[in-house]
Amino acid sequence: MTEEQPNQEHQPEAPPARSAARGPSAETGVLTANTAFYNAFEAGDLDLMAAVWLPEPDPVCIHPGNAAISGYSEMMRAWAMIFANTPYIQFFLTDVQARVDGDVAYVTCTENVLSSGEGAPEEGFAGGKALATNVFRKTSSGWRLWIHHASPVLSSGGRSEEAQ
Repeated sequence: MTEEQPNQEHQPEAPPARSAARGPSAETGVLTANTAFYNAFEAGDLDLMAAVWLPEPDPVCIHPGNAAISGYSEMMRAWAMIFANTPYIQFFLTDVQARVDGDVAYVTCTENVLSSGEGAPEEGFAGGKALATNVFRKTSSGWRLWIHHASPVLSSGGRSEEAQ
């Protein structure tokens, strides 16, 4: 991925267009905010990441296998550490679904992750999968991320495996 070409992998198929007089749907706005989160993550850009998050009330971020990070300042310090220690990361989102209820919305998705750095083979990439829920609140400046929670997918089985 180059800086000149933003990653288009995160943009799910848009819902049917509404009339220009009504503007874009709330769902489209939430999906755009969700894409901005993953683009900031992939770019390793702390300024972009800071612009995505809602500073108040205390935002919460839970990365796979880690404790919750609560509070804007603490979260930005954590993102700085992640960016400093992640030479490359790319997300391919699948199963993206959005739901809007007034000024609160959420997006659920599967994060298919390709990365290099700690845990990756010496001259290669590591892959992984997580299920994520991203909760957004509408502000005067648009939809802002309030809660991100990603949980690792520990098996490759489907519904038949879950039933056993």
